[in-house]
Formats: sequence, structure tokens, C-alpha cells
Amino acid sequence: MIAPDDEAGIAAAICAAVANREPLSVEGLGSKSGFLRPVQTARTLSTCNLTGIPLYAPQELVVSARAGTTLATLEATLAEAGQHLIAEPPDYAFLDAPAQTIGGIVATNLSGPRRIAWGAMRDHLLGMRAVTGRGEVIRSGGRVLKNVTGLDLCKLFAGSYGTLGVMTEVTLKVLPKPEATGTVLLWGLHPEEAVRAMSIALGSPYSVSGAAYLPQEAAMVMGYERPSTIVRVEDFADSVTYRLDRLATLLGRFGTVEILDTAASLSLWRAVRDAEPLPIQPDDAVWRVSVRPSCGTSVLRAGQSAGLFGYLDWGGGLVFLNGPPTGEAHAAVVDAARHANGAWWLLRAPESLRRARDAVPHEAAALAAIRQRVVAAFDPAGILNPGRMFAA
Repeated sequence: MIAPDDEAGIAAAICAAVANREPLSVEGLGSKSGFLRPVQTARTLSTCNLTGIPLYAPQELVVSARAGTTLATLEATLAEAGQHLIAEPPDYAFLDAPAQTIGGIVATNLSGPRRIAWGAMRDHLLGMRAVTGRGEVIRSGGRVLKNVTGLDLCKLFAGSYGTLGVMTEVTLKVLPKPEATGTVLLWGLHPEEAVRAMSIALGSPYSVSGAAYLPQEAAMVMGYERPSTIVRVEDFADSVTYRLDRLATLLGRFGTVEILDTAASLSLWRAVRDAEPLPIQPDDAVWRVSVRPSCGTSVLRAGQSAGLFGYLDWGGGLVFLNGPPTGEAHAAVVDAARHANGAWWLLRAPESLRRARDAVPHEAAALAAIRQRVVAAFDPAGILNPGRMFAA
């Protein structure tokens, strides 16, 4: 493993790899090494020693952190000032891996339940520094909320899984943590009823920041006896109390309603964020499917028919599925996502399945050509995470 302690060291390591035609596996602490396809390289380039928070301006709602800074460290710093990361990045329970770094979270564009209300992680990335596959240091964006500095490469690098360059520092917009959090819980709904209820809640004027559905198996993992539809509100305490009451009245037509307080809500939504409702066995595969909310139930039912377990987040637009890592199960998920015109990711599986099957949707020829040109512009030697997203 190569773990430089500064940006210049990252650039030098990449230049040496290019000169020696030696591909590199790029990571922080390795928590995402099980995502998508396996990368086979002789060396790993790690950002684990690029730590620290060079800029934090609470009054300006901006923080800059070096890529190897752990999520826990960054969140603790923000919490001291009563602030938090807007995109609510998950810490998936099935990773069985070391702590996450902020660079890894941005590189994979991970977002939690608040995504439906406040946008994805990439939407809050104001600026970054990175080293390309050419060994060149680049900067994009800035350290203020309003900037027009150069091309918006931030959106391009967020979600690129380290295939374009190695991010060394990121600058993020943050917001104050809500004073209170509450949840309206509906018992015993079928998936289609649950999506209708969540749609009504999300379309209401009560600023819902989370909407999820836990079928029977997922609900039981969380200690509930019946399928559970949950809707979250976050804000000042008085506002939360009022909006929960109005939502309970609005959704009462669907059945029995219960209201959860802040402590119970924080625990429940943290579990939903981290995929804890999945009854995961040691060798299970985990898929993440993104579709229109109205199509989430069809993907969920297709997975259940294939012997998989799952639940819905993002008002039905995000489907988590887990089960045996077989080719048949994988094909069922892929077919369901395709019929729903959605996208999917293989987040966890034995290496044999990750090698044999696609880990993300197959690209149309035109899109593949564009992506290949973009990758060639930043990493012409193809040394950064080769084969991570698509077979090399």
C-alpha cells in the first residue's frame, strides 16, 4: 500500500505508476472495496493519511476536509457547532469494513433518506482538489456558496468511484441540525398503499424529509410485528409537533397511525439510512435499485418472488434487496430494474459473482463512448481503479 501524507505524494505515486504502467487500486480506508466489481492491482494508493479539516466556517455553512478524514471525525466537528451534513450519508451495516472517509463517500455519491428533500451528496459539493491519472493537480469550484470558478468537475468526480482521479480535499455545504425530529408511522399497509401514503405526505406542505416502507420481514428485523410505513419531519420543536399532527390527520385514512418522538425517530431513521432492516446473512448479496417511486413496488415484489428480502426508501424510489448471491437472483434484480426503467448497483457479493456479472447497468453504445472519452481525458493510461465499474 502507498499512503502519502500530502497531495504532492499522491501526484508522485500516480506519475510513478504511469511510468511503470502499473495500475493502482484507489481507496481511503477500504470500506468501499466490496462495491461493484473487484479491482486487481499490485498496489493500492490510499488517502488514509490525508486527514484534517483545513477550513470550517460555521457562520458561512461551509467545511473543507481532506479526503482521508473519517466521516465520524467530520460529523463530530460539525455537531460541536450544531450542524450536520445535508445528504445524510449512510454507513451501511453490511460493509463489515473500517471507518468511512469523506473522500470515499463523495467518490461513491452516497446519500441517505434526506435525498428526496435536499438532494444527493454531489449537490452539496462546493469544491474539490484532486490528482488526475496524469499526475496533475486540479481544482474545481471553491470555498463559498456562490462561485463560478472553472468547469463544474465536482459533479463529474462525485460518483466516479476513483476512476477519474484521486480526490485529496472536498468542500461541502452544511446546515444546522434540526432541533427536533418526529415520525408518523402507519401499520400494516401493502406496498402499493404505502407508496400512495408516502406520495401524499411528500406532496403535502409539511416539508417531509424522509419516507420509507418496511415490509413484514424488514419490520421484524427492526422489532415491529407488522409492515411499517414511516414519514419523517425535521425542524424546530413547535413546527415538528404541528406538522406531525397535520400529517397524522392527513394519513389517517390509511389506517392506524402512531407518532414517534425525537429519540425513537433518530434511531429508526439511522437504521433505515444504514440498511439495517435487511436480514443479511454472512454470504448474502445486496443490491440497490433506483426507480420512479411508482415503480418501487414492482421491483420489490420481483425481488421477493426471487427469494430476496428488501424495503423501500425515498418514497418508493430506492429499493434495497438482499439474498443469496446467485446468478438467478442477480438476473431477477436486473430484469426488474430494466422493466422499471431504473438503475441498479451491486453493493455486496462474493467476488465470484462480482467478476462474472455486471455491477452496474449496461451502457448504451453512445453513452459508453462518451464515458470512455471522459476517462481517457483524465486517466489516459487507465491506471486508476481499472475495471471497478465496467469490465476492463
